[in-house]
Amino acid sequence: MLLADQDRSRWDRDLIAEGQAIVRACLRRNQPGPYQIQAAINAVHSDAATAADTDWGQILQLYDQLLRLAPTPVAALNRAVAVAEVDGPQVALAGLEQLDLDGYYLFHAIRADLLRRLGRDADAALAYDAAIARTANIAERDFLQRRRQALP
Repeated sequence: MLLADQDRSRWDRDLIAEGQAIVRACLRRNQPGPYQIQAAINAVHSDAATAADTDWGQILQLYDQLLRLAPTPVAALNRAVAVAEVDGPQVALAGLEQLDLDGYYLFHAIRADLLRRLGRDADAALAYDAAIARTANIAERDFLQRRRQALP
């Protein structure tokens, strides 16, 4: 299930509060590492009462910081999701071109979603096909197939 589609009223607020307290304690040390930054990204997501309330600008800044400390292609891919929310899917799609993640199904799934949002349905279908071919998880494959079938 996409993060945007989750019922956040069902999230465990006590566990979220505990996690956010840990993140704040780590940040007070002023020695951020990749795990602390990833936890901070999750904390920003959990701060939002709805997906629409998510502070994507802050998440993008945190991904920029994460990439300075741990410049991995997967972190750059996740950053592209935030870029899409802040600057639009076209800007995010351009950022994906430099990533070498052809074997990673989420690269193709994210690319498919960006193409779908741009109305490039034929390209999105091909990207969904690539994602479907690269995942062994049945639930993820079924989800991706439904997304592909929903294209006009």
